[in-house]
Amino acid sequence: MADFIGAVDQGTTSSRFIVFDHDGLPVASHQLEHDQVLPRAGWVEHNPLEIWDRVRTVMGSALTTAGLAMSDLAAIGVTNQRETAVVWDRRTGRPFHNAIVWQDTRTDSIAKALDADGRGDVIRHKAGLPPATYFSAGKVQWMLENVSGLREAAEEGDALFGTPDTWVVWNLTGGPDGGVHATDATNASRTMLMDLTTLDWDDELLGFFGIPRQMLPTISPSSHGSAYGETTGARGSSTVPITGVLGDQQAATVGQVCFEVGEAKNTYGTGNFLLLNTGEELVRSRNGLLTTVAYQLGDARPVYALEGSIAVTGSAVQWLRDQLGIISGASEVEVLAASVEDTGGVYFVPAFSGLFAPYWRSDARGAVVGLSRFNTNAHLARATLEAICYQSRDVVDAMAADSGVALTCLKVDGGITANRLCMQLQADILGVPVSKPVVAETTALGAAYAAGLATGFWSGTDELRSKWSEDERWEPRWSDAQRRDGYAGWQKAVQRTLDWVDVE
Repeated sequence: MADFIGAVDQGTTSSRFIVFDHDGLPVASHQLEHDQVLPRAGWVEHNPLEIWDRVRTVMGSALTTAGLAMSDLAAIGVTNQRETAVVWDRRTGRPFHNAIVWQDTRTDSIAKALDADGRGDVIRHKAGLPPATYFSAGKVQWMLENVSGLREAAEEGDALFGTPDTWVVWNLTGGPDGGVHATDATNASRTMLMDLTTLDWDDELLGFFGIPRQMLPTISPSSHGSAYGETTGARGSSTVPITGVLGDQQAATVGQVCFEVGEAKNTYGTGNFLLLNTGEELVRSRNGLLTTVAYQLGDARPVYALEGSIAVTGSAVQWLRDQLGIISGASEVEVLAASVEDTGGVYFVPAFSGLFAPYWRSDARGAVVGLSRFNTNAHLARATLEAICYQSRDVVDAMAADSGVALTCLKVDGGITANRLCMQLQADILGVPVSKPVVAETTALGAAYAAGLATGFWSGTDELRSKWSEDERWEPRWSDAQRRDGYAGWQKAVQRTLDWVDVE
């Protein structure tokens, strides 16, 4: 058997390829950013061809750097930004339009119309999701209504839809020359088109959006020995089976080995995503969370989760760098924020794409409040880190209300966990310890685990659990009064962001 598993991690701002060994440790990695296309306020797009080019490049570079070949990989897993919508021509592989990113808000009127006439309640019951700009079905509807020739191509079966996992798998397995058009249950559960109980596309939901069924990929388990085909073996290289596909946050749940009911993790990336394993039981949220598929391993029953999705966390730090220019690199935010003892009364609510869980207010927009002449860019930097943590507190409180289980420790992963000040603030604001694993980038690891389980590279979830180990832990330092007053100020600041945009 080959000695390694590869993982494609196609994210919101970059694509990377990581090679893992039997111990679940990375031995090679390469990452490249792609452009964020911003045609107008509230619109966020990616070029699918650029993404595919980046994926090919990082796969080759990671292997070359480590002195490995494709034949050294037992399997490949794929993980991805989940709700981003790609529509392309099956005959040519050319996209009909740029990918519409999960952060995009152009489908606001579509989401509002669904709630206005009662269809939203059907979507909540069947798909476990509220009608929102976040999810991909509305994006596909928008393209069908606004891209010339797309409706006709879709009706004729020549237009394919997929989230980025589907786009990557289709291209890896041949593209126009026999590419596999498939997704897994975790990604399908983020579309507003899949019934959570049947794990199949639902005709009533498809009708709500006017989406022809023939556009949609086959839904397969997250870990499967043959569902996703093999790489094409370009330029004489060996073919490798693609045996694992998971949406990024579900992949991180697997990477954090949250296999037991009640275990939770929080991933800090472009946004924050907190998932709580609810087992084989569908728990319907009463507090603004999502019901979603956590994973499905082979022929086993699906495992479900409650999720709190936060749109803007790490991307708020990027905003400080790219739009305001107060830092030149993301790592500088910690030093700048640590130069002051507190925020000086400033709160920053980064509702650039509205507010996601638990508010689901697309009419909200970002706000910085509490400013005085005293405040500096350091206070804004610290307020940015606190905003990441306060938004996570909103979700943790909603999760406790839904599940009846109080959090005792938060497992964390993702890029921002390298920011020790931010993790300390997270412990302070939550009032519970925060624990970071040795392998912090667990999204790619979870995709590798799914692929490896399907091929016998790892024997089962017990073996994976034995490989998890803690790298660092932060204990709360704030007093109860400081925590209470800080959160009250945050809730007050959130109210200032609402009703800013008039929704038709």
